[in-house]
Amino acid sequence: MKYDICIVGSGAGGSPIAYELSNAGYSVVVLEKGKNYTEKEFSKDELGVSRRDMFTPPLKEQKHIINEYSQSGEFTRYDGAESGWNFWNGSMVGGSSNLMSGYFHRMKPRDFKLRSSYGKIRGANVVDWAINYEELEPYYEKVERVVGVSGSAVKHKFEEPRSTKSFPYPALQTNGVTKWFDKACLELGFVSIPTPRAVLSQSANKRDACYYSNFCGSYGCASGAKGSARAALLQQCSAEVITDAFVYKLDSKDSKVTGAHYYDENLRSHTISASIFVLSAQAIESSRLLLNSKNKEFPNGLANSSGEVGKNLIFSAGGSGSGRFVFDKLTQTQQTELMQTGLFFNRSLQDWYDYDDGCRKYKGGTIDFLFEHQNIISRVNKELYDEDGNIMWGDKLAKKIEKSLKTSRVLTFEVFNDWLPTDNCNVSVDDKQTDKYGVPVGVINLSSHPHDLEVGEYLAKKAVEVLEEMGAVEIDYSISASPPPNLVAGGCRFGNDATNSVLDKNCKAHDLDNLYVSDASFMPTGGSVPYTWTIYANSFRVADIIKGRLSK
Repeated sequence: MKYDICIVGSGAGGSPIAYELSNAGYSVVVLEKGKNYTEKEFSKDELGVSRRDMFTPPLKEQKHIINEYSQSGEFTRYDGAESGWNFWNGSMVGGSSNLMSGYFHRMKPRDFKLRSSYGKIRGANVVDWAINYEELEPYYEKVERVVGVSGSAVKHKFEEPRSTKSFPYPALQTNGVTKWFDKACLELGFVSIPTPRAVLSQSANKRDACYYSNFCGSYGCASGAKGSARAALLQQCSAEVITDAFVYKLDSKDSKVTGAHYYDENLRSHTISASIFVLSAQAIESSRLLLNSKNKEFPNGLANSSGEVGKNLIFSAGGSGSGRFVFDKLTQTQQTELMQTGLFFNRSLQDWYDYDDGCRKYKGGTIDFLFEHQNIISRVNKELYDEDGNIMWGDKLAKKIEKSLKTSRVLTFEVFNDWLPTDNCNVSVDDKQTDKYGVPVGVINLSSHPHDLEVGEYLAKKAVEVLEEMGAVEIDYSISASPPPNLVAGGCRFGNDATNSVLDKNCKAHDLDNLYVSDASFMPTGGSVPYTWTIYANSFRVADIIKGRLSK
């Protein structure tokens, strides 16, 4: 059977296209490497989810090779299976959107013009986007309605323009400690922003509202409230989803993709034919697939006449920090508020989305505040040592754990700022190592820019000011050049010049008439927010482009 659309990957980049095109009457097939888990199968099994990676492939079967570059250009090579360094982000229908926390921020107009707005940065391959904020704004709004975003829009210095007054779903319930945060921000002259969440605050579209288990990040949502690509889109459309389908090669002829080859769970090979192919396998894997699909027309990899496939891989720069609130410093009312279970914290700061240090203007970022993850094992592990660093045992340890869990609580923060694209941060394929399918594995070359750390440090110190004003103790933070594997983009950046970009402004490959790439690969820069909302919005935009093309 020949389909109208074949989509490789079922996450936030591919599912909007499956949803829109299948609901418009076109035949759509989605090839997903992982299995299909539904609400019935999502539990709060910390051992399975957080310590045994039940939703990601075993590294011995599907590993990475990682080259970590220093600022001097030297690198250390790591075998993924031996090191445990893992860049898989959820191998299942809906992809890693099942496991996200759902902190949704739009990119801002200045994010689309990073080069124009802030100038050239030595050692960084910064460019403006091929589209502007105004072109994407209607699709941000569509994500709010279709995927479901709950929140309350507030006015602030760097607020992005909106076509609607606020979000379609009311803000989620919050813990009483948010009042302390709001007061502290008021005292400091900062604007406290209720964090928009891709979590339904009320039932809609055959999905239940959030029931406040507070197990969001790393866990699938048992109520369907979280706006995963599976729950919000694939379960709401007629697209055919083939699971356990690892796409290992794309064929092409005369500037058209002619087929997608995949292995099933028994390692039998199959081929799918379609009029249009959409690649949305996750930034690292999309580049790997194109590089492994080389042929006579494209000896350096499919769609790679520019030599840019795999180049300018980016992550989200920044880091994290925390502060602890202890009963000894709180009133009885505050103690009760602190220990409210389940309710979200949901507060952010964007006062320094850009800032001036007196010498130049910097692109800043976003700080999200959230309670320490509910995972009991990781929380208890932090209590194993006494003040002198000696491991504790028996009653002494038990008492310390009990006091920590019952009479204190940790508020954490995450800093998001631009990871600047550089020459040494990219994806290639290894010439010796293969995965269980016999396919060359991806080589992830990692290099950060010192500018990223400078900005992250500035933002973290602002977050510390808030925690201090709130009365937290044991405050610390870490800004790191280590990339977060769940926030990866680039590798197939879009642009108007076919010599230095892989895709055109519509996310169609310059070299091929019927190949689109709609995951985060298209992003030349990532902005200072988590990527998921922008991936969803752009995919809905690409869906309209493909729909318009097929209707002619």
